[in-house]
Amino acid sequence: MFVIGNLLAAIAKILDIALTLYMWIIIARAVVSWVNPDPYNPIIRFLNAVTEPVLYQVRRRLPISFGGIDFSPILVLLVIVFVQSFLVRSLAEMAMRMGG
Repeated sequence: MFVIGNLLAAIAKILDIALTLYMWIIIARAVVSWVNPDPYNPIIRFLNAVTEPVLYQVRRRLPISFGGIDFSPILVLLVIVFVQSFLVRSLAEMAMRMGG
């Protein structure tokens, strides 16, 4: 049973790291959007390529833009925090109970 516990602990840790990294990428994109960035800059292109699919889905389902301000990054950040608090913590606790 401890093997499954270790596997769940590893999955929880990797998921937590990936979600934290994605959260910082979304924050970086939001901060960069406040200025007029060069759209041909490789960093800007990377940020857009990584975040736009998720942000587009949120904008399409919930058009929450007030006064020209896009609130979709805030909503995605809230979902990431929820997933980290609920799913990742649940996986980690389940792993601890299994002896992981």
